[in-house]
Amino acid sequence: MLKITDLKVNYGGIEAVKGISFDVPEGKIVTLIGANGAGKSTILKSISGIVKPSSGRIEFLGTDITSKDAAFIVGKGVTLVPEGRKIFPDLTVLENLRIGAYMRRDDLTEDLDWVYGLFPRLKERAWQAGGTLSGGEQQMLAVARALMSRPKLIMMDEPSLGLAPLIVRGIFDIMREINKRGVTILLVEQNANMALQAADFAYVMETGRITMSGTGNELLNNPAVKAAYLGT
Repeated sequence: MLKITDLKVNYGGIEAVKGISFDVPEGKIVTLIGANGAGKSTILKSISGIVKPSSGRIEFLGTDITSKDAAFIVGKGVTLVPEGRKIFPDLTVLENLRIGAYMRRDDLTEDLDWVYGLFPRLKERAWQAGGTLSGGEQQMLAVARALMSRPKLIMMDEPSLGLAPLIVRGIFDIMREINKRGVTILLVEQNANMALQAADFAYVMETGRITMSGTGNELLNNPAVKAAYLGT
């Protein structure tokens, strides 16, 4: 579904991503793990059109989307749940969800019912301002807002950041449910244990390069990964 070839991204004079290549197969959960500053979030921003690569190629379903603008990429079926949630705090839950569907011109009822089914708490708070929600509820809203565009590929950047363990487990359960509905997932996550348990395929990034890859289970049991990222 998604093919990244020799991608390089510069921030000023710093090469944040140093010629990486990887694939995201349709219908799978793929995760990127690694320390802060490894370049993981930069990759998601490049795919989504927020950051322009200095070189390389990004293909989605056979279409070259390298350096296309974000609206074009969303229109193709790619959406991002950004780090820090980035909801609109002064708008209601429902208004945030409708903004997620801003490129659609069809009826939203079925999709609203679906996301409310995934996140019943959002239905209870539909007329509440987004900024008054708890951190976990805001993360639910960020995911639900992304789903309202009916994506083929949803990218999630650190969805567990700052959340209590019980809420994190709930977010990962929802992620699996979304995937069962046919949505492909590319996940960036510092909680390596949870990410690798959920992933079909995984890549380890260090200082802008991919240093290891394999199935989620293979990396979960890799001694080097255990020592560096799992604390064992």
